[in-house]
Amino acid sequence: MREYELVIIGGGPAGLAAAVAAHEAGLKDILILERDNELGGILNQCIHNGFGLHTFKEELTGPEYAGRFIEQVKKLDIPYKLNTMVLDLAAAKMIKGRRNMFQLTKAEWKRLLVGGSLCGLMLILASTTQQIGIADTSAGKTGFITAMYIVIVPLFGLFQGKRPTVLLWISVAVAAGGLYFLCVTESFTVAPSDLIVLLCAVLYAGHILVVDRFSGELDGIQMSCIQFFTAMVLAVAGAFAMETPSVQALSLCVWPILYCGLLSSGVGYTLQILAQKDANPTVVSILLSMESVFAVIGGAVVLHERMGGREILGCVLMMIAVILAQLPASSKEKVVKAEE
Repeated sequence: MREYELVIIGGGPAGLAAAVAAHEAGLKDILILERDNELGGILNQCIHNGFGLHTFKEELTGPEYAGRFIEQVKKLDIPYKLNTMVLDLAAAKMIKGRRNMFQLTKAEWKRLLVGGSLCGLMLILASTTQQIGIADTSAGKTGFITAMYIVIVPLFGLFQGKRPTVLLWISVAVAAGGLYFLCVTESFTVAPSDLIVLLCAVLYAGHILVVDRFSGELDGIQMSCIQFFTAMVLAVAGAFAMETPSVQALSLCVWPILYCGLLSSGVGYTLQILAQKDANPTVVSILLSMESVFAVIGGAVVLHERMGGREILGCVLMMIAVILAQLPASSKEKVVKAEE
């Protein structure tokens, strides 16, 4: 079976222009599929002028506009198939066509390095500030303040033109209340270390938004590899600059390090990148904050810790928040979003 790096469905002006742009960007293994018996895609009765003003800087009729792109495709010798219908797009088949990192163009490599490095930088900064802050505050308060990225993410999203729905704001408020009941068992006071943990929450929010920015256009596995390589380099440099690592010290905590590195970070943050490809970052932040619920349940099941009414109420509120976040927006809000 012949495989292509890029298959474009539709031989109209948009499909032809996409093929030409991809070829000029360095992608050579391209195929155009068109269900008609000729390229073009514009009805012959579109004979009025007005096409081509933006792209070709002159007035063209519909057929003339399509003809310009057809000439470019043929000049670049981009292959195409006519009288061809696409009947199925299976995820398993699409994954099969993934290119490895050594097949990327220079421009794609640059984009991958920028996206992966930014994710790694935000991740290591967030993790470091959390570990510094937790040294002088309780674990419960640290968990609550850190998870406040569920509020920070939609606030940051406003500056990017992303307006969460009213229902989503309600779910954020309910989740914040649930986190408070789950994590804070003592009187809540603000100490300097808490401000450091709050900075950690801001950085985790930044990490979610950076992933949201790049996950839609980059391969998730490849971006995750660059992310962890960046985090590793910065973490090792920081360890030798600020501490005195030794084999004996590492051997005492080898299993926790392996768990955090391979499962909690490696698997967890890779799944986050893959999941965020088509997800709302605010919804993602709420789902990620469910770690507090699983921590409480895990403590009860594995460590036989007792869950009181406060913890159970927190879990219930968190589940309600997740359900609310998944409900569709009202028709009025959809109209407003579409107009924007």
